[in-house]
Parts: sequence; C-alpha cells; structure tokens
Amino acid sequence: MALKIRLSRVGTKNEPHYRVVVAEERSRRDGDAVEQIGSYNPRAKGNTLTIKLDRVDYWVSKGAKPTATMHSMIKRAKRALAAAPATA
Repeated sequence: MALKIRLSRVGTKNEPHYRVVVAEERSRRDGDAVEQIGSYNPRAKGNTLTIKLDRVDYWVSKGAKPTATMHSMIKRAKRALAAAPATA
C-alpha cells in the first residue's frame, strides 16, 4: 500500500477549496483518505494553508511521499513556522 500526501478538492465550481490528505496512491483524487491533515484555500488572502506538520512528519516516516505540489507547500509551511517568533 503506497501512500501519498496530496490535495483533495472539495469546493464548488469556481470556488476551489482543498483538503490536505494522506491517501492510497491508486485511490481517486476525491476518494477515501487515510487521514486529513490540513486544508488549503487558494482564493483567500493571507496564510491560506493550514497543515499539521507533526502529522506530515509522522506519515513521511511511515513511507508516505508528498506530491510535487505538496512538497513545495510543506517546505513553505516549515519556513513560515521557523520564521515566526516564538510566543511564551
């Protein structure tokens, strides 16, 4: 069972919203997911990606591979987390 970290579309026509999911490689784009680990709204202003980076690291350690798009989005989310000032 090969797993992928990828986007699953859930929006309406001309209003795309996406879920970041861990799914089997051969399943449909909007089919059953093993776990939902975030969301992405490309039409919103500001930070439109919310993702659980600890769950991403967990699934990557179990052998899940992100798609090219998700790989770049994960890198961007990790950079934003590192650049954010720590609050006590």
